[in-house]
Amino acid sequence: MVRVAAGAAGSFGRGSGPLVWLGASSGGIGLVFEVVGDEQLRRFRADPANAGEVLDRGLRRYTRHPNYFGDACVWWGLYLVACSVPFGAVTVLSPVLMTWLLARGTGKPLLERGIAKRRPAYADYVRRTSGFLPLPPKRG
Repeated sequence: MVRVAAGAAGSFGRGSGPLVWLGASSGGIGLVFEVVGDEQLRRFRADPANAGEVLDRGLRRYTRHPNYFGDACVWWGLYLVACSVPFGAVTVLSPVLMTWLLARGTGKPLLERGIAKRRPAYADYVRRTSGFLPLPPKRG
């Protein structure tokens, strides 16, 4: 069992095709968004001066939900890796469903409903900041 795991880990760079590398990159970007977004939010909440305020700096300057975007990147990365093996493409329903749930289903919409009630400045933040994909903020 150890030999199989060591062999599999050692062969990642040699026989891996572009889908594996693209998938690993997507997953890595997703993990960075999740970790950095969590840390930025933790620091913001730790400062009593920010009570009732809206975090609109760091990753949240470009997307209101860096964690949801990051999670979707991980799912799509796993899908791309799966596509590198026969019949792997049949797993496409997983990232499609998860992305829909995060962006339109039970993720973002439910979370934002609660935030809008607690923070009056959130409406302006919604107007200028992308809800899911990281994009430059709108002006005005």
